[in-house]
Amino acid sequence: MLPLECALPVRLECEQEFFATLPTQAAVFLLEPRVAGASPYLGKTANLRRRMERLLREPAGLSRSLNLRAFAGRLCYRLTGSAFEQDLTLYALARHLFPQRYRELLRLRRPVLLKVNLRNPYPRCSVTRRLAADGGFYFGPFASRRAADRFAAEFLDRFKIRRCQIRICRDPSFPGCIYSEMNMCLAPCFAGCTEADYRAEVDRVLAFLSSRGRSLSGALEQERNAASQALDFERAAVLHRRLERVEAMWRGLPELVAPLHRLHAVILQRAAEGTAVLLFPLVRAELMPPLRLDFAALADQPRSAEQLLREQLETLPLAAPPGSPQEPAAPGGDASTLAVRADHLSLLARWYYSQPRQGEIVFAAQQWPYRKILRACSRLLRPRAGPAAAPPRVPPGA
Repeated sequence: MLPLECALPVRLECEQEFFATLPTQAAVFLLEPRVAGASPYLGKTANLRRRMERLLREPAGLSRSLNLRAFAGRLCYRLTGSAFEQDLTLYALARHLFPQRYRELLRLRRPVLLKVNLRNPYPRCSVTRRLAADGGFYFGPFASRRAADRFAAEFLDRFKIRRCQIRICRDPSFPGCIYSEMNMCLAPCFAGCTEADYRAEVDRVLAFLSSRGRSLSGALEQERNAASQALDFERAAVLHRRLERVEAMWRGLPELVAPLHRLHAVILQRAAEGTAVLLFPLVRAELMPPLRLDFAALADQPRSAEQLLREQLETLPLAAPPGSPQEPAAPGGDASTLAVRADHLSLLARWYYSQPRQGEIVFAAQQWPYRKILRACSRLLRPRAGPAAAPPRVPPGA
């Protein structure tokens, strides 16, 4: 996805000249061995020249520091402008070079998701870190398992799907659980409801998650207004409090948390060149190859930045309108595709929930918000320090 753009042989017989040719910028690098069959050394750094001097200079004496002077035969590197670009480049290389242990090397934890297993006759909602093509409805990613558990416990109190993990046999002699006794479950375990009733309740849960609570808040608002018009102010007050709790629950949830088949966005990062921005489109929770907008080069072109952006993003399909048969309800693909999507979600969640977060993200629904993306580019290209530096010229139409 992000190749190493520069390569040069490691010639340490004239090491001063070799080190002087290396930039002092952040980079992802690969030291290839001189001996065939040996594993390469992969890493990232905030200063490429300084890192190579530490790894390749002749040690002054006995030292426990890693020294690769006798190992390195060629240096390949890519200059990076952000931590997100570094992590994505490092991930792509590590997955290619070390397919069995790249997650361990990168300390990459699987994303935390909520899952409704729709293949089960009586689905329930659970927290999972496993993404599979099992017909499930996936919702996330969350910052942590604790955050997912807290949100699930809060929103499930407003619905009556089961929370138990037992196998449902619809036995009228089954005593049930505490949730059925408190009227918080339709109790399919002892045939307390029909299959159609339970499926209707599951559909209400999916609509609630897919609409970020608007399906329930809209219904509560209508009931509250009807009660108010009927002068039943006590019931209107109760419904108003319920509506406030639903809205407060979603206000505290990050915008990144969404159904995976509707998770579309553009992550914007400053490129290594000062006048360029890298755009990483996210389509159905999967990162696409990055796009580059170099505003210095665009200044001499007849096309506007928005026109160029449209030409590149319009080739990427977004979700079909809600409820249409073309929209996938669950992640598909083979095991390799799902593993890549889970890795992308892990990298995305690591960046999104980091403090402080570098770069910007613009979410999309049924079409790409081009003007919002260009305004985010303008914010990224502002000078990082000092009022004297002038911002790069953005072409007309941006």
